[in-house]
Amino acid sequence: MSANAAFRVGLIQMVSTPTVAENLESAAELVAQAAAQGAKLVALPEYFCILGLRDTDKVAAKEKDGAGLIQEFLAATARRHGIWLVGGSVPLECADPGKVRNSCLIYDSEGRRVARYDKIHLFGLELGAERFDEGRTIEAGTAPCAVDSPFGRIAVSVCYDVRFPELYRALAPMDIILVPSAFTATTGRAHWETLLRSRAIENLAWVLAPAQGGTHANGRQTHGHSMVVDPWGKVVAERATGAGVVVADIDPEFQAKMRRSLPALTHRVLQGPWG
Repeated sequence: MSANAAFRVGLIQMVSTPTVAENLESAAELVAQAAAQGAKLVALPEYFCILGLRDTDKVAAKEKDGAGLIQEFLAATARRHGIWLVGGSVPLECADPGKVRNSCLIYDSEGRRVARYDKIHLFGLELGAERFDEGRTIEAGTAPCAVDSPFGRIAVSVCYDVRFPELYRALAPMDIILVPSAFTATTGRAHWETLLRSRAIENLAWVLAPAQGGTHANGRQTHGHSMVVDPWGKVVAERATGAGVVVADIDPEFQAKMRRSLPALTHRVLQGPWG
């Protein structure tokens, strides 16, 4: 594939349940739909494989790095469809037996894992009756991650990371930013689109944000609105709620044109904490 050739991406929106096997079956069907529509890069949302009744459910479902049903599913699905597949997040074991790493895994079209990113910024919220503290069950990652691909350089992040622009500045320039997410309905209504469009604009990059979108078994409501945002900050494809697929065509030449018109990345002065 030529570096300047247009290609199609697919974002998978889910309403994941506490049952891993059930979620993998749903994911398989949705990925197949995206591939059938010509998507060559397909991304699943955060917690695609399990959104439990309790925060500790994902700890019980954790896998060893490189082995386990969820990782085998991702590798086999990528290989079956000949696509690059982003496993929005997978609970992987860490040194603390009571916690996991919330890991975004990327597989190439032959089913080989080419990237692992462990979510760095852990969500915490106290707003009315809503209480979230990911640090109770998740061990934070420490290293930013970008991977070179047939689609350009891809910067990897997960959900709450999108609020921290310095993470992306440390990886710039990139062609694509991944933000698999499970935004709450409350914070999503207020901030989701604004944050995604901001990251696209300031990095002149495509943003791909597959999301959880609906009411889950534990009563949690996720915002949905999986979307593709172009380097000028325009939302070019979106799904409001419910499980389904979002597809969009990515034109690298459009990005190059925008960067020639507004060379903001060459005007950077200050650097982020990672370099």
